[in-house]
Amino acid sequence: MDRLKVALVGYDTEGRASYDYYNVVGADITICDQKTDLAVPADAATQLGDGYLDGLDRFDVIVRTAGLPPRLILEKNPGVAGKITTHVNEFLRVCPTRNIIGVTGTKGKGTTSSLIAGMLEAAGKQVRLGGNIGLPPLTFLGELTADSWVVLELSSFQLIDLEHSPHVAVCLMVVPEHLNWHKDMAEYVAAKSRLFEQQTSDDVAVYLADNPISTEIAAAGAAQKIPYFRSPGAFVNGNLITIDGQEVCTTDELQLLGRHNWQNACAAVTAVWQAGLRDLAAIRATLTSFSGLPYHLELVHELGGVRYYNDSFGTTPETAIVALEAFTQPKVVILGGSDKGVPFDQLAEAARTNNVRHIVLMGNSDNPHNPSVSPKLEATLRAHGFEAITSLITPGGPSVSEVVAAAQAQAQPGDVVLLSAGCASFDMFPNYKARGAAFTEAFQALG
Repeated sequence: MDRLKVALVGYDTEGRASYDYYNVVGADITICDQKTDLAVPADAATQLGDGYLDGLDRFDVIVRTAGLPPRLILEKNPGVAGKITTHVNEFLRVCPTRNIIGVTGTKGKGTTSSLIAGMLEAAGKQVRLGGNIGLPPLTFLGELTADSWVVLELSSFQLIDLEHSPHVAVCLMVVPEHLNWHKDMAEYVAAKSRLFEQQTSDDVAVYLADNPISTEIAAAGAAQKIPYFRSPGAFVNGNLITIDGQEVCTTDELQLLGRHNWQNACAAVTAVWQAGLRDLAAIRATLTSFSGLPYHLELVHELGGVRYYNDSFGTTPETAIVALEAFTQPKVVILGGSDKGVPFDQLAEAARTNNVRHIVLMGNSDNPHNPSVSPKLEATLRAHGFEAITSLITPGGPSVSEVVAAAQAQAQPGDVVLLSAGCASFDMFPNYKARGAAFTEAFQALG
């Protein structure tokens, strides 16, 4: 019998995990990647450089890395649509447990997924967290049984060609995002919808009741529809998080900052409740102890009565807005970065109305591949009447220490200095984590 011929298109974290998986099952694997300086396994077959997408029709299976749009493969290889899969697709195809909770949305996925996993773990379940957070799920496939639980955070990049839906699927707030990757907003919404499309009447679709796009996405399949932030899902009644007539905890007891995290908490409670976990002690213990993920409104320094928060994960205008709304104190805000194809008018208006003392704009004005959108952001801020701006938009971009020093110079005792860029990081940094690490180091070096 001929060995299965597999092309791994994109050799990143998922690609390496996929290599291990297909190697164990005896496949004939070729690593295809645009980069030519990759560290690959000894004796691995490769197709690297500009021609990495050529001739993929000779393979039986094409495993697409999440960051590569399927259309780029199909433009070079028009007849291979039925051969394209992904790491997540393969995991869902072979996973031995039905106890899978999938979480998507524009922002809040990591926080909500972590809360769900924490609640299940506190209740004594065997839980693995993967997808866009944690480990690529094929790495822990061998540890799972029919009684295991899996929580998957899933981005639109991973969902655009998804072929299997989880038992419980959660859609958080959805707003325009990644329009530099997707053809348009309709494709972005369609990608999110695939998480729900294969659900049956035995499954559950949890969605944010107040968000029309979330409601539309959850309606894509045949699952029972359960809203959150509204009964019968978890909701906030006064200052109490409540579900099914039972009080879980108060919003004051949450360690997570911001009203948007009330939504994430209610989404997590609703998801585990619908999955059959009714252990209020485990749910409460998780909600009142979880303080958030790195670079998610993270307090990293305090000096001279000023608190410094790192929200590098916030890469859209909407996430910057909720970060502004999380603090009543006067704020010095660091904004700017590369373009995601979205407007800034609402962010500019929020800056004008949310006690923002000053804005420091950063940007690399000569990145040919990911140009800074900060000049556009500055023009929008000024058009909305916000003039308290220090503009550090320069060839090569300013140093992080320059940006932080400019913010510190404007801050007064009792203020918050907040990095919540409202933009992607790629004009100056490889990713939001690199940006976050650089700013944490610079904040902590103050004083």
